[in-house]
Amino acid sequence: MTDTDSRRPIRSYVLRTGRMTPGQQRAFDQNWAHWGLEHGTGMLDFDACFGAVGPRVLEIGFGMGQSLVAMAAAAPATQFVGIEVHRPGVGKLLHGMAEQGVDNIRVYCHDAVEVLRDCIAPASLDTIQIFFPDPWHKKKHNKRRLIQPLFVAQLVSRLKHGGTLHLATDWEDYAGQMMAVLSAESGLANACGEGQFAPRPEHRPLTKFEKRGERLGHGVRDLVFRRT
Repeated sequence: MTDTDSRRPIRSYVLRTGRMTPGQQRAFDQNWAHWGLEHGTGMLDFDACFGAVGPRVLEIGFGMGQSLVAMAAAAPATQFVGIEVHRPGVGKLLHGMAEQGVDNIRVYCHDAVEVLRDCIAPASLDTIQIFFPDPWHKKKHNKRRLIQPLFVAQLVSRLKHGGTLHLATDWEDYAGQMMAVLSAESGLANACGEGQFAPRPEHRPLTKFEKRGERLGHGVRDLVFRRT
């Protein structure tokens, strides 16, 4: 999928440097073969991969993975797939899974745009969640934000009819942009009513970003939309 105006590929991330700790590297080395997914293997067969049938949740940009592990532990019958391009975060997630005995997460360490395009079948997901994506708070950098019309259209195409797109941010300006972009997408309807933010669902754990936002006086806003 390319940006037809600039002819540059859409990216779901900006690569930042970061070294894995010995513990993260060890968890990656020991667990990737079992829980890791490779973009190059093509379309994902969820039921074969998990060895069971269940709801399918995709999380994009899970950071260090603590909240994803907590959600998976609380919903063992759900199939969670996480996408994170930063290897230290993937290593941390794999460490948490092993430490807590969580087996219902599979992980891509790859660009989300390419994973969605090449590995996730249309209308195959029950939920997509993106929590606290980089706000790119300087106005001149707003164009780098992940939640843009083309990317949202790609997300919607991967949701089942009635499936849920759940976003959260602690930046008021970004929340407004998210609301505008999602509200303009014809394939989505606001689950809480036009222009309304959602209360934090109980299944979404408090994250370090949310706690940080509260300390800084940033109100955290959830957006819950459904594919129509």
